[in-house]
Amino acid sequence: MATPTPRYGWYGDDFTGATDTLATLAERGWRALLFLGLPTPEQLTAAGPLDAIGIAGATRTMAPSDMARELEAAGRFFAAAGVALLHYKCCSTFDSAPQVGSIGAAVAALRAFFPNPLVPIVGGQPNLGRYCLFGQLFAAAGDGTVHRIDRHPTMSRHPVTPMTEADLRLHFAAQGLERVGLVDYRTHDETSGTMHLPDEAGVVLFDVAREADLVAIGRLVASRMDARPMLAVGPSSVARALAGVGAEIAGSGVDRGVSYGLRSKGPVLALVGSLSPVTRGQVEATHSYARLAVDPGRLLSDEAYGLHLRNEAVAALGRGDVMLVTDRPDGLSVEAGAVATATGKMLAAILEEARPARLVIAGGDTSTMAVRALPIWGLSYRAACVPGAPLCRAHTDHEWLDGLEIILKGGQMGPRDFFAAVGGQ
Repeated sequence: MATPTPRYGWYGDDFTGATDTLATLAERGWRALLFLGLPTPEQLTAAGPLDAIGIAGATRTMAPSDMARELEAAGRFFAAAGVALLHYKCCSTFDSAPQVGSIGAAVAALRAFFPNPLVPIVGGQPNLGRYCLFGQLFAAAGDGTVHRIDRHPTMSRHPVTPMTEADLRLHFAAQGLERVGLVDYRTHDETSGTMHLPDEAGVVLFDVAREADLVAIGRLVASRMDARPMLAVGPSSVARALAGVGAEIAGSGVDRGVSYGLRSKGPVLALVGSLSPVTRGQVEATHSYARLAVDPGRLLSDEAYGLHLRNEAVAALGRGDVMLVTDRPDGLSVEAGAVATATGKMLAAILEEARPARLVIAGGDTSTMAVRALPIWGLSYRAACVPGAPLCRAHTDHEWLDGLEIILKGGQMGPRDFFAAVGGQ
């Protein structure tokens, strides 16, 4: 009997966002699995029949030339798999730049494999406090206050890709993606639940203010998918629009809080690489973990220091939950990607000696590099945790890691008591 063709594919520009899309699909009854690279035939067989297939990548940290090589291979794979829609999953704040993580470069690399003339860009994700009105992007901060993205206290000062332009069409144009159309919220007919496209639909940005907008976008996009395979761009709201979100969540408001009862059955190892004020506030509010500070400069330059940290972490895990927290560089010039890679290698060394019941990694780049340092080939959804950061299960050929619980949390995600809520008994 032939294996069913996945109808939906997604490529995540980092690992944390890719797991959010995994959760969105799985929570709506889709058989979905996120691979951590191009899957082998053996891994596809082990995964079994899938409705949706994902690949977690790292293009948000890449130069356009590197993105092109990575995404051409991914586009070829998804096209051969026969998916009707490929979702290029970017961050809900669209933080990117012409020289790194360019969304324009991503569209240029993938569009050849998905020839549908419509390329929808879904501009908001209300359940995460992200809204797009008249093409302008707004995002909630940690205290719930909504800011225009170029005035957001964190995203306007992002260390790699600061958002200095709120008009997404101008933001994309700077990345080579010009003549982007706009379907603003006034085209949403609330009576019929439909939206209307411009006469000449190409790359089109959709305003999103409410969950009901996603339902209308989903209907419109689905009606255009039959003709040719389609490329879509945006956060996990693309999956929310197309995975049958429907009337049961329309108007239901923002997803709230941790699913309590998610406490781990054993010690938790947390790795915090994010410098976001939200995550740093969560760290300061946590008193149940043994906390080990990580000096990024020493980690890069002193092999003995990394060995010392590994030994300290292994010993502390024998007593309970442990948190490794990367210090903010103080007058020291260090490259963020190199630090993320080094902390990933340190994490792998710890897991070779210790067996925590759960791994929690905070920070988009840190999550990507850290998980890539482990011999894991896939993640499946286990349970809801906080919006944007589900509880996942690791798939690997190594018995000592297979089944490990993993939470990958972006810097802006989760309530203040996040770490305590997902810690051990």
